[in-house]
Amino acid sequence: MSLPTGRFFGTEMPPMKKLMILFTLALAVAGVRAALPQPDLLAQIHFAGAQKILAAPNVGAFTNEFCSVEALALRAQTVKKLAPWLAGWLQQKAGATPGGAERLRPLLDDLVTAEWRLEARVGADGRPLVALAVKLEAGRATLWQENLKAVLPAAGLKASSGWLYVSYGAGAAVLADGLAGKIGRPDAAWLAADVNWPRLAQWYPRLKELGLPETRFTVTAPDDNFRINGSCLFPENVAVNLSAWQLPTNALHQPFISLTAVRGLSGWLAHQPWAQAYLPAPLPDQFFAWALPQMPFQTFYAVPVADSAGTLPQLAAKLQPLFNSSSGTGALSPINLALQGNEMTFSGAPFFAPFIRAIQEPAGQFLFGGYFPNTPRSKPLPPELFARLADTNLLFYHWEITAERLGPKMDQLTQLAQLGLMLTGHRQLGGESAAFQWLKRIAPTLGNTITEVKLAGPAEFSFSRKAPGMLTAVEFFALASWLEAPNFPGCDLKLPPRPARFKLTQPKPPAAVPAVPGH
Repeated sequence: MSLPTGRFFGTEMPPMKKLMILFTLALAVAGVRAALPQPDLLAQIHFAGAQKILAAPNVGAFTNEFCSVEALALRAQTVKKLAPWLAGWLQQKAGATPGGAERLRPLLDDLVTAEWRLEARVGADGRPLVALAVKLEAGRATLWQENLKAVLPAAGLKASSGWLYVSYGAGAAVLADGLAGKIGRPDAAWLAADVNWPRLAQWYPRLKELGLPETRFTVTAPDDNFRINGSCLFPENVAVNLSAWQLPTNALHQPFISLTAVRGLSGWLAHQPWAQAYLPAPLPDQFFAWALPQMPFQTFYAVPVADSAGTLPQLAAKLQPLFNSSSGTGALSPINLALQGNEMTFSGAPFFAPFIRAIQEPAGQFLFGGYFPNTPRSKPLPPELFARLADTNLLFYHWEITAERLGPKMDQLTQLAQLGLMLTGHRQLGGESAAFQWLKRIAPTLGNTITEVKLAGPAEFSFSRKAPGMLTAVEFFALASWLEAPNFPGCDLKLPPRPARFKLTQPKPPAAVPAVPGH
C-alpha cells in the first residue's frame, strides 16, 4: 500500500551504539516453542552493481542518493576506513597476510560498481564456507587474483566467462560452482539477500544482543521509488497482542510530517532487561510517535495505559535514578526530574523542555510526552489513516515526508538528534563531515516514505517499504553517525568523560519524587 500523492495530512508533499535495525523488525517477539532445526545457510546476497543499475530505466532514486559528488566522497572515505579493518579481521580469523589494506581497497571499490553474488554456509566440519562471484573485466580480474593471492593465500581463485570466483574453506569450491549455475538467471531485484542472523551469532556473539531473526528481502525500483519487500523468519513462534489501535485523536492532529504506530509490544518488552528496570507495570503494548512541521522540537509520543494518573508516579520512581545525580553523563547534566500532579518535567536541558503528562482521550488514557508544547488541535485525522490501521495483521506502520524530516537546512530531526547526542555524552555528527554533507545533498529529493510490518504467520513477519531514499530520516541520521564513528565499522560514539572543571553545574534539584508503594 502507499499513501496518495499530492496533498495529504494537511501538508504539501514534494516529488547509533546500535544502528537502527532493519525497520524495527523484531518489535513483538515472545512465546516459546521448540526451536526449529537451523539450515546450513549463513547468507546469500546478490547485488546487481552500480554499472548495471545505471543502465536500468528507472534510476532517479539511485542517482539522487549514490552518484553525487558528496556520495562519492563518502564512499571513498568509507572504503578507506573499511579496508584496514577487513585486513585485520582476515588476519585474525582467516590467517591472512599482515598489511593487506592497500591490496584490499581497490577490490572494495569493485564491489560497489560490479555485479556480484555471495554465498556462505556451514561446512561438514562446522566451519563457515564462503564463495564470492564477481563480474569483472580481464584487467580487474587479474588485479583481484594478484592481490588476493598475496593477502589470503588459502583462497581458491578461478576466472571463467567474465566472472571471478573466490572460495574459502574446505569444500567452498562446491559453493563457487553453485554460484556459477546462477549466473545469467533473470533477476529484477537490484539487491536480494537472505541472512540467517541467529546462525551467524554463533560465530559473532554480539549479534545475539540484537535478537534478529533470519531475514529475506529484495530491493527493486519499478519507478522513482525504491521498493523493499521481505520477511523475517523466527526460530520460535511469535505471540503478539493485536488488540484494536488506541489512537490519541486529540493530541495527534494535522498537519504532521511523520507518524509511527506500533502494537504488540508487551511480549517483546517482557524479554528486555531495560524495560523491566525503567518501565511501569503492566508493560505497554502500543506506542505512537509523530512530528509536526517547521518546529524541530515538536516531536511527541503517546502510550496507552489503563490508569495514566497512577502509572505516571510509577514511571517517575523508576526513572529517577537516571536523573538528579551529581555525576551526570553529558556536558549539560545533571538534568533534573520533577513530578507535580499529572505531569513529569525534566529541567536543565537547553532550548527545549521535555515532559511526560497523564492525559485522557476518547480512546482511553495515555502517557503523553514531548519536548515542546503541542499546538492546538486543528482538524480531525484523515480517513486514509484509519483505513491503513484497519489491517488486522498490521504490527508496525510508519509514514513520513523524509525531505521535511531531514529538512533543507537539516534542522528538523537533526537538531533534536544532535542535542540528544550532546546531552548523553555522545559524539555529534560533524557539520563538515562527509556523511553530513551527503545527507544535506540528498535531503531535498526525498519525499513520502511508507513502511509496514505485518504478522504473516505463526513465526513470520512480512515487511514492505516504498521510499525515494530507501531509508527513513531517523535511519539516514543513524547511518551517517555510524559511518563517521571513529572506530567504524564499530559504532562507539561515546565521548570521554568531561573533566569536572568543565561540567555545567545545576541548581539544587527539586524535592524527590514521592515514593510509590511497591517501588
